[in-house]
Amino acid sequence: MGKHEDQQAKFRTQAGFIAALDQSGGSTPKALKLYGVPETAWTSEAGMMDLVHAMRTRIVTSPSFNGDRILAAILFENTMDRDFGGRPAAEYLWEVKKVVPILKVDKGLEAEANGVQMMKPMPGLDALLARAKAKGIFGTKMRSVIKQANPAGIRAVVDQQFAVAKQILAAGLVPIIEPEVDIHCPDKAAAEDLLKAEIKSRLAALPDGQQVMLKLTIPTKDNLYADLIAHPKVLKVVALSGGYSREEANQRLAHQNGMVASFSRALTEGLTAQQSDAEFNAALDAAIESIYQASKT
Repeated sequence: MGKHEDQQAKFRTQAGFIAALDQSGGSTPKALKLYGVPETAWTSEAGMMDLVHAMRTRIVTSPSFNGDRILAAILFENTMDRDFGGRPAAEYLWEVKKVVPILKVDKGLEAEANGVQMMKPMPGLDALLARAKAKGIFGTKMRSVIKQANPAGIRAVVDQQFAVAKQILAAGLVPIIEPEVDIHCPDKAAAEDLLKAEIKSRLAALPDGQQVMLKLTIPTKDNLYADLIAHPKVLKVVALSGGYSREEANQRLAHQNGMVASFSRALTEGLTAQQSDAEFNAALDAAIESIYQASKT
C-alpha cells in the first residue's frame, strides 16, 4: 500500500481522534492568551505566528503526542510551511509520529445571512491543494457555521461545502466538510435534522468510490448521525467541541457511538507556556487520554 492508502486505513481501522491545531487569524491571540502568552508578547503578525508555532511544536513533539491515540492533526497553512523537529511539518507528523497531516483551507466566514455564515471565497485553492499534496498532506478541512434552523441557509451551506469538496477530491485529497451548528442555536435539534437530510442527499450524488469526512457539532439527539457514520461514502465522522469545556464535550461525545473527537480548544485546555516540560507533558497526556476514551464509544 502507498502512503495515502496507509493513512486511509488508519482512519478506517484504528481508534483515536483528530487533534485540531489550526487556530488562525482572529483565533490565534485567544489561543495564545489561554496558553499564558499575552498580546504584549508580540509586536507583529510574524511574531505572533512564531509564538503560536512554538506552542504547536511543544504539543506535537511531546512524547504524549503520537499515533497510538491520535489519528490526525489539522494544520493551519502557516504551520504546513514550517518545520517540526527539523523536518517539514507534514513529514514529521507522519514519518515520526504516525499522525496523518490535514490542512485547514478555508479563508474564514462571511457575515451572517439566512441564519448561517458561508465560507469566504477561496480563489487560490487549486494552487494551495497542489502545494499541500506535494508536501504530503492527506486531506483538508473547511468550516461554515449554522446559527438558525433556516432551511434555505442550511441548504446553501451544504451546497457550498460539497462544491468545494469536489474540487478537493479532484486534487487527490480527502475533504473534511465542517458545517458547524452553533451550540447556542435556538433550535439546535431542528437545525441538525435539516443538516443531516441535506448531507445525505449530497452524499447520494457523490460518485461511487469517493469518500469525504464530516466534522459536526455533537448532536442534541444521541446517535443522530449513526447512518452517516455507516455510510460507504463517509470515511469518518468527527466532532467539534464547539465551545463546550473538555469535560462536557467528552461527556456528550461518549453518547455518540462511532463519532470521534476533532477538538481544538478542548485539547489544549489547561496547557500553559509556564509549565515545566514534565508538567506540560503530563497535562497533555491526561487531555489526550480523556478525549481518546470519549472517542472510543
